[in-house]
Amino acid sequence: MTKAKEHTGDTGSLVYQCRLPLSTHTLNYVTDLLRRRLKAIQSRWRALPPGRIAVIVLAVLRHDQRLADMAGGNDISATTVRRWRDELIALLAANAPRLDRALKKIAKRGGEAVLIDGALIPTQRRTGKANRRTTRRQR
Repeated sequence: MTKAKEHTGDTGSLVYQCRLPLSTHTLNYVTDLLRRRLKAIQSRWRALPPGRIAVIVLAVLRHDQRLADMAGGNDISATTVRRWRDELIALLAANAPRLDRALKKIAKRGGEAVLIDGALIPTQRRTGKANRRTTRRQR
């Protein structure tokens, strides 16, 4: 009969790194949104500084990281990460332009936009030869 040896080492969490393609402008924008929000609600402290919170939330949103994975590597709970994510999504949504205004701005610049969310938006269909190109097989 053999006895199993008990592990006597550190039982901390395993942390892995991944590359997050982010511009400095994006990170600063999200961080500033959070700083203004914390100042407006007169929050005294958070478990992490606003810059780290922004990176964690952007990693969750960009790479669809599990909340528990991001929480474990930063010594916070998954609920805290979920709350931060929801808070920053609300802040970004509040500062986003309205859809109709954004589409008008794109149209003024001569651009095109395609929305694939089921929303009905009035469009002008092309007529004549520009409508659809048809190709026939050569036999």
